[in-house]
This record gives sequence, structure tokens and C-alpha cells, in this order.
Amino acid sequence: MVPGAGWKGLRLVMTASAALLLLLLPGCWDRKEVNDLAIIMAAGLDKAEGGLVKLSVQLFVPRVSGGGGQDSGGSGGGGKTPASGQTILRSATGNTLADAMTKLQEKLSRRIFWGHGEVFVFGEALAREGIRENIDFIMRDPGPRERAEMFICKGRAQDILTLLPPLERSSAESLREMAKSQTGLKVTVKDFAEMLVSDAGAAALPWIETLPAQPGSDPKRTDAYINGSVILKKDRMVGFIDDRVTRGLLWLRDEVEAATVTLAPKEGKGLISFKILDSRTKLLPLIEGDRWSVTVRIQTEDDVIQNTTNINLVDPKVTESLEKQLSAEIEKRIRVALVHPQKELHADIFNFAEAFRRRYPQLWKKEKQRWEERFPQVEVRIESRARIVRTGMATVQATRPKNEVKPK
Repeated sequence: MVPGAGWKGLRLVMTASAALLLLLLPGCWDRKEVNDLAIIMAAGLDKAEGGLVKLSVQLFVPRVSGGGGQDSGGSGGGGKTPASGQTILRSATGNTLADAMTKLQEKLSRRIFWGHGEVFVFGEALAREGIRENIDFIMRDPGPRERAEMFICKGRAQDILTLLPPLERSSAESLREMAKSQTGLKVTVKDFAEMLVSDAGAAALPWIETLPAQPGSDPKRTDAYINGSVILKKDRMVGFIDDRVTRGLLWLRDEVEAATVTLAPKEGKGLISFKILDSRTKLLPLIEGDRWSVTVRIQTEDDVIQNTTNINLVDPKVTESLEKQLSAEIEKRIRVALVHPQKELHADIFNFAEAFRRRYPQLWKKEKQRWEERFPQVEVRIESRARIVRTGMATVQATRPKNEVKPK
């Protein structure tokens, strides 16, 4: 046997095997180029005549840097924006959302692509009739994103998508950034679908309105903003809570990410503002015979970020008193948030049903059918404890020195 012949044969076999494996690779036969896609940034759904649903989509079309704008009418043109792309609006009407999307595809030369769709806006009229059927399609179809943010708007969703926000490339990006800031409710399609199938049978979504445009400018050159929340029962809009009440709702749902609380201390004239550094909320349900109650236990850590009083915040007694007053203010906000949803709408948007189900699983199976009539009678106790972490190095006196000359 010739030395090295065995290794040469082995290398030959390995090379031949690798060549055969290459033939099995799929390659790029099913590739999808960006230029072949109609990239959806946001979708709006509205009620149309005859019981139909209208689907409007905001499409992103790549352009060279320096150009750009938005065609709010879907036919070209529009105002210029400081973006490197252009968005256009296209709409279609159908018996269902799936039917509307099929008809929309017929109007487009490119294949619809949902991969960048991060916003769904529902018009007010459609929300009052119910949106469960539309959510069913979004959850079933592999295209739309379950992590997309959901909103309900005043008026038509189509009008929201035609806005030209001054700071962002499109209204879709503007709404997405507002949701990320979590100054109000933040609800994804997945979150909302879970609310619909929960034992509570109620949900809450952020409510958006349109800011007035600057005088003399294009009416569409403005932005939408979150201004409260919408309450839904069995997927239908039944009520509304303003921005102040929504903040109390966030405390109850343990969803406070950034908040500032301002109060007038009893120790002196002026105001003190606190920044919430950390907040934790626990729901403790209790059933005693036919009496159902929930204890809401809240703990916060806070910083003093502004003091317009002459109070000495370094004094431990003053700090202790301010902590009690801050706790009382937080409790007051929560009490306000409870009234309308619980006593008037009978809509459990606070996750009380889930708390009872976890604590009393066997009893809950027997009682969950009566939850809608029992929920308004649930007694809510609030235990709030605030801890001031930092008060600042100095206090600016609110009064002027006697020898200071007042400005004319």
C-alpha cells in the first residue's frame, strides 16, 4: 500500500459528501427583496357603511436621504418631513378584516408585509360595536405582530394615520414612542386578547386624541397624544376615564413606571413635588363568608425634586410627616380610580378576578359566573407606605430678604 493513499481516499470521500450536501441546501429560491414588499408601519380600523370594516394602512416606501414626505391621500404628494423615507396611506373595505386585507392586496403592486407594523388604531365607532372579531384575525394570521401597541382614537383611525408629526417620521413612530414612555396605559394586542378571555371579561385601552395644529400651518402637521383610557366590556367600549383617573388605575395594576406627585404640606405654605423611584403593588384578596374584599398594598420610594416651601426637610419629624401625607395622596388617587369602573360600569379592569382565582381556585370555579354582580360589592382596602429616600442638600427660601429690592 502506498503511504498516504488512505488519507487521500478519505479526503476524496469527504469532498464528495460535502458537494452532495450543497445540492440539498435550499439557497435563496424563496427570498423576498425589500423592493418587493409593502411594509406596513401602522394599521387603522374603522366602521364602514353597511356593517363593513375599513382597513387603512400606513406604508413605508424607501427614498434617498433628503427626500420624503407623506401622501395622506394615498395618491402622491403631501408635506415634507425631515425623514429619509416616505409613508403613504392605502385603504380597503370588506365584510371582515381578512376580506379587507385581501382587497387591499389587490390595490398594491407589492406584497403586504406586517413585520414592522407596531401600531393598531381602532376608531371610536368601531370600538363601540365591538372589536373581538378583528382581534381574532390579528391573532390567527401569522403576519400581524402580537406585540404591536393598541389604541382607540376619537373619531376615525384613518385620520390619525394621515397626521404629520413634527418630531417623528410618521404617526406610527410617534404613537409607538408614546407607548414606550408609559405615561399612560401600555397595551399590546397580546395583552388585550388575554384580557378578553380572562374571567374579568373587561379591558382598558389607551385613548388618543389629536393636538390642534399651529395657527396658519397645515391642519395635518400635528400629532396624536394619549389622553386617558377607554373601558371595554366583552370587547365593546362602554366608558372613558380621564388622564388623572388613569394614573390611579396604573397604581392598582402595578404598572407605574414614571410618576410625579405634588402635594401641599400642612407644615407650611407652598408645594412639594416627589418623583417616584420605585413602586410595588400587591393585591391581597380575602373571602369571609359572603363578604369579599381586596387589600391593595403599595410601597414606594421617592425623591424630593422641588420644594417651594420654607420647611426644613432634613428634620426627621418633618420627613416622617411628609411620608404619611404622600401615602394619603396616593391612596386618594386610587380611590378616585375605583369609583367609575367599579360602582358605575361594573368593569373589572384592576385584575381583581385573577387575584381571587389564584387565592381561592376551588371556590372561584363555583362563583366566577356571578363575578359581574359581585364585583361592585367587593370592599377595597388600601395600605400605602411611602418612603422618602432623598430630600436634597438645601432648601431655597421662598421669601425674599428684607433688604432685597423688588423688581419693577
